[in-house]
Amino acid sequence: MTELTKKRPEFRNINAFKDLTTYRLPPAGWVSILHRASGGLMFVLLPLIVWLFDTSVSSELSFERFSSAFSAGIGFVPGWLFKLVVLAIIWAYLHHLIAGVRHLYMDACHAVSKEFGKTSAIVTLVLSIGLTLVLGAKLFGLY
Repeated sequence: MTELTKKRPEFRNINAFKDLTTYRLPPAGWVSILHRASGGLMFVLLPLIVWLFDTSVSSELSFERFSSAFSAGIGFVPGWLFKLVVLAIIWAYLHHLIAGVRHLYMDACHAVSKEFGKTSAIVTLVLSIGLTLVLGAKLFGLY
């Protein structure tokens, strides 16, 4: 064998059970994974979102039922669990929107560099989590 074939780099797949606990993703990797997860979450919860919208705008009586779902719950689902599901929908929407704007900006302005990717990913995470906390505080009646 020649000297070049002996020193070739080794590329390996990540073992989910051994390597994931020690594998460190950059912030852009977390934003990418969470962008996919938030899109999937919104897709799965789309029937609930449509029901929430329909119930809130149909009539005054249905709006009262909609409002009482947040305090008394619906059926066997308590109100606090219903609020947590709605908070997850809020986070998914905000994160997906902000990460999508980030990707559109990077595509439109050709701003593809390691430094911009890292800072814009951190801004995306901070904005989505911060706005979710503010809206969650309003949802749970803290202000």
